[in-house]
Parts: sequence; C-alpha cells; structure tokens
Amino acid sequence: MPLPPPPLRPLHLVNPHTQESFYGVYRDQGGPIGSVMDDLGVFLRDFHCDQTHAMDVNVLDFLASVMAATDQTTAYILSAYRTPATNAMLARTTFGVAENSQHLYGRALDVHFDRDLAKAMTAAREMRRGGVGWYPHSGFMHIDSGPVRNWDLDETGLGTLLFEGGHIHFDERGEPVVSATERAIIRRYRPTVQQMLFRRRVLARAEFIARQQAEARAKFRQRRRLIHLSRR
Repeated sequence: MPLPPPPLRPLHLVNPHTQESFYGVYRDQGGPIGSVMDDLGVFLRDFHCDQTHAMDVNVLDFLASVMAATDQTTAYILSAYRTPATNAMLARTTFGVAENSQHLYGRALDVHFDRDLAKAMTAAREMRRGGVGWYPHSGFMHIDSGPVRNWDLDETGLGTLLFEGGHIHFDERGEPVVSATERAIIRRYRPTVQQMLFRRRVLARAEFIARQQAEARAKFRQRRRLIHLSRR
C-alpha cells in the first residue's frame, strides 16, 4: 500500500553550497506539480558540475513528513542528486558512499536542521519510509526512499549499520566486530584519517550489500506470489 502524502504545506529549502533557496508547494490534491518538480530538479542538482536530475517525489514526501513531525521551518540540503563522477570523487576524498548510492537516482537527501536534529532523525526512523543515516559529529542526517534501513557514524569514525533488526559494527581497522561490547573497547583508540575513510567505505559497502539482499528477497517473495496465483 502506498504511503500517505505529507500535509500540504510549503517547503523551505536552502542549499548552503550555492546559497540558493526554494520555497513553495510541490504537490497538490492531484499529486506532484510537474513544473515545481522541474524547479526542484534544478535546485537539488549536483552542484559540483551543475548536472540536473528528476527527484523522486517519495524522498521529498519523506522530508516534508519529518519537517511536519518536528515542526521544522527550514531544511538545509547538503547533498541531493550526485552524478557517478561526483559519487566516485566523494568516495575517494571525503565520504565513502555506496556503489549504487540512492543519490545517483535522485532518491536521497543529506539534511541539516538548525534545531532538534536528533529528534528529526528519530522521527524519520519511526516512519520507516526508507533509509536513515545519522552523522551527529558532522551535523546532518541522510534520508532516502530506498529500502528501510538505518546506520550511524559517530565522531570517532566508528560505524554501525542497522538493517532489519541486525547490527554490523566496525573496529579500529574498519573490520566488522561481533558485539557492541567489543566496539566499546576499541573506542579509546583514536583512528587516523585514512582509517576513518576506510571504515566509512566499509560501512557504505555493507549498506549496499544489505540493500541488494533486501531487493533480492523482495523479488523472491514476488515470484512466489505469482507462482501461487498461477496455480489457483
């Protein structure tokens, strides 16, 4: 069953990189407004190279729902659509991203709020509308309209991927550890920049694999339903 649309109210978005802003209603009773969605495709472009892409209305609905639930007036968009070249550049330099990142398809937003950021992250996870990443040390949250999954990255660079009730933890070498107890033991070691970047790439790779597994399970369940219906 499709998720209900958010309340019909204007979105106020700001891009700190370009200093551009957007204010308006992107959907009405009939659904997404085409001309406004086109404007949002430009506003949420890959600012590194000025390439535009159509944004998935579901991730905008996700953002609007989080803003309504936590009474936010403005969202600061740190990253939206990314070209493959930008995705690769970020993986090498500042942030390890999934090989098949939702940003590549206009389905993801990295967002900062002036207040109650942790509350917004919690609200987003409770909605179960897609992926929610939490980056408290960097001051932003990631939301996307992909499969439901959650992950955290703390100030030491230690990551935790939470997926369908399971946890994947990473040690000071960027390798998975068995339990949260082991993760707590290694937190006293301050990682190097290279170790932090490597760990983030491991975390992103784990997210990508988990998403692939979820999609494969969904396709398998769909095939089973079709086979069952054909036998009736």
